[in-house]
Amino acid sequence: MERRRSFPDVLAGGIFVLIGGAFVVRSLGYELGTPLRMGPGYFPLLVGAILAALGLAIVLKGLVAGEVLSFGAIPWRAVTAIVLAVLFFGFFVRRLGFVPTSAVTALLTTLASSRVRPLVAAAVTVGLTIASTLIFVVGLQLRIPLWGPWLPF
Repeated sequence: MERRRSFPDVLAGGIFVLIGGAFVVRSLGYELGTPLRMGPGYFPLLVGAILAALGLAIVLKGLVAGEVLSFGAIPWRAVTAIVLAVLFFGFFVRRLGFVPTSAVTALLTTLASSRVRPLVAAAVTVGLTIASTLIFVVGLQLRIPLWGPWLPF
């Protein structure tokens, strides 16, 4: 009996291991602290280690019990919209402020699907913008301006 390997599982797991390993290595440059008094490197170390362990489990599953599956058609519209949304947020959050940047990011990600109607996209955009503002700016008190210097008001 021949083992069937799952290339998508091995590839995805390998990517998780690389990203998790990068977080672990980078976090070692910061003070770790203790579980009760966490330093700035503690959380990235923990998340990176968990991500790398999950990636390793996915790789092993793909090598041992995987199935040969094809990727299928790549949804280029969704890939492009989500990458643009992340880049837009990263580049413009300090210039436009959290509220408008979150709104554009949410709109771009909802438009990644061709099945979303404009009214639903607008509702999701408003809901995600309000929720993310309440969570990150109000609840977690991140020091991100609601409205940036590029906006006249």
